[in-house]
Amino acid sequence: MSNSDDSSAGPRRRARPVRLLTAAVFALAGLIFVTSFNTSKGTNIRTDASLLKLSDLIQERSQSNLELEKSTATARGQVDALAERDNGSTKAEDAKLAALRAASGTEELTGKAVTVTLNDAPPNATARIPNVPEPQPNDLVIHQQDLQAVVNALWQGGAEGIQVMDQRLISTSAVRCVGNTLILQGRVYSPPYKVTAVGDPGALKKALAASPALQNYQLYVNAYGLGWKVDEHKALTLPGYSGTVDLHYAKPLESATP
Repeated sequence: MSNSDDSSAGPRRRARPVRLLTAAVFALAGLIFVTSFNTSKGTNIRTDASLLKLSDLIQERSQSNLELEKSTATARGQVDALAERDNGSTKAEDAKLAALRAASGTEELTGKAVTVTLNDAPPNATARIPNVPEPQPNDLVIHQQDLQAVVNALWQGGAEGIQVMDQRLISTSAVRCVGNTLILQGRVYSPPYKVTAVGDPGALKKALAASPALQNYQLYVNAYGLGWKVDEHKALTLPGYSGTVDLHYAKPLESATP
């Protein structure tokens, strides 16, 4: 009798921990479900369709920067008007200030000009001339050094002012690319890229042709169809730079005291 009782009681004693483990599993599953629901807030958490994509964020910040630039330009105009009314400067000082403004790129500039347009090659481009290897993806897009080479050549050719896309360059401007996207002064642009310079068109085009970096670029133009176009203008006006002129990273060198 005792043996039969022990044998019948054994399975019941083992079943109790199993029931407790099952209950714990269901409790944990319920906790995960509740946590997932609170996290997703009714959205599908297996897709990023409801999340703000990086490209959308960049475009949003670019638009915000554009609006801030317009606000800054308005405020600067008001400050300049008040300063001109109350500064009490002489004509010589006014002339010197006007020259500095022209050199700084914050004033409109009108004159003869040249526009250089750079563009990516067609995505299905192949070698267009004999004995040239088939292109790699990087061979078919505009790179930062290509834009920098155009800007540097135009300055070398005596440009009085340069505009990249719709923004005037100043001494603190930096032409940077991420992939084939241009980021200039807080705003984002896609190709084709336009660089316009006011100056002597003959000298500007001569400087473009003499640039070793652009001579190398022309090899890719001929081989794979990268975009290259130079237009001359009899009269063109570049807008003045309207953004902030504060240095965010560089600081003036302080002279050491003896």
